[in-house]
Amino acid sequence: MPPRGVKKGSKRDRQYKEVVKSEKKEGRSTKRAKEIAARTVNKEKARSGESKTKSKSSTQGRSASSRGGKQSGKGPSGRTKEQLYNDARKLGIGGRSTMDKKELQRAVAAKS
Repeated sequence: MPPRGVKKGSKRDRQYKEVVKSEKKEGRSTKRAKEIAARTVNKEKARSGESKTKSKSSTQGRSASSRGGKQSGKGPSGRTKEQLYNDARKLGIGGRSTMDKKELQRAVAAKS
């Protein structure tokens, strides 16, 4: 369900659905994907002047669309535990619920 004030079939509605689909493809849960999509759409609305109120952080810095997920899953810690868990589930790795992040990383890497 898109954020409040987003009309069905509008550009922001299509953007919301595309972000949800993209986040789920990355291995995030449906709930987390919807949260990220809503935040992205709200930020883009604020940046383009479509919202009544806007915060300083919404209007400064790189936009969510130009950033394109560059902050998630990169750097020294890599993918999140949730992303690794979802990958392990797709690969059919047993015992994943009791594994910590490092164990999930090793198991996913070995199976891939």
